[in-house]
Amino acid sequence: MHFHLTQEQAAIQDAVRGTLADNWPLDRLHAFADGDQDFDRTSWNALMALGLGDILLPDSGMGLLDAALACEVAGEAAAPGPLIGQLLSVAAVAALGNSDFPLDALVSGEKVATLVHGGSAYVPCARAADYFLVVDRAAGVRLIPAGEGVTIEPLKSTDRSRPVSKVVIADGAGNAIFAASDAMTARLADAALVLVAADALGGAQKVTDMSVAYAKEREQFGQPIGRFQALKHQLAHMALDAEPARALVWYAAYAWDAALPDAPRAAAMAKAHLCDVFVRAARAAVAAHGGIGYTWEYGLNYWFRRAAFDRAWLGSPSEHRARAANLAGW
Repeated sequence: MHFHLTQEQAAIQDAVRGTLADNWPLDRLHAFADGDQDFDRTSWNALMALGLGDILLPDSGMGLLDAALACEVAGEAAAPGPLIGQLLSVAAVAALGNSDFPLDALVSGEKVATLVHGGSAYVPCARAADYFLVVDRAAGVRLIPAGEGVTIEPLKSTDRSRPVSKVVIADGAGNAIFAASDAMTARLADAALVLVAADALGGAQKVTDMSVAYAKEREQFGQPIGRFQALKHQLAHMALDAEPARALVWYAAYAWDAALPDAPRAAAMAKAHLCDVFVRAARAAVAAHGGIGYTWEYGLNYWFRRAAFDRAWLGSPSEHRARAANLAGW
């Protein structure tokens, strides 16, 4: 039994990381955050050119674990596109087997789909979306074209890397593609939790790496601040918080791919735990950096803000811990 990534899976992360390094550097993120758009077509096209849209197709030979690895790197880079909604929309349309939706255009990224949690929600990249994937455990799944009973109110949101809007879906808008009782509804909802957890993992690792690098470079009293015992302990706690959580994300994705009985509970636990880890890591990173961690130019704030959104998106950690407990029969 193997407990590490395959060469192909490592290559997925390397490709996504390299593409975002080339197409989404910090100065581009600054310009995007200062602008009034909620979507960056250049970085999106670069990611889609890698073939990420194929990952959750039934005949791709890949699965949710591979999708989670891509979302992890997106979180690491604070990438702006609705990657989670896009991947899940492709999976939903492919499972539906219905030609009413443009599967090829979704796979290529030409048509953009974003994820809506319930009928009224805060949604990233809503103004640029061609489709809204509404996933509601109690009401089923709908894939709704933009403008069809969809009201969008742009907001000045906390997360500047994925600007959100308040989206209200009118009753009866679009057609239900999976009923609430359909197994695919629960699977899509659980997959969304795993992918948000993966994004949070990438963010937690990023702010930990930034803190370690800064502690090696910043000098005080004639030596790097990383030599001070208190900061050593703080950085060690950050690393010990993030690294073991990686296995939780990987297992939740593997359990979903293998349709294991505990897959729903693993998804709930991953979402709850990783989002808390990301928030803790972001707070600790600001403290480790001192004054520069608060500055706009340095950029740490993007991950701090992204952590807040990941934590709230699709339900709070306490909500998912309660669900995990119920699924365990506690």
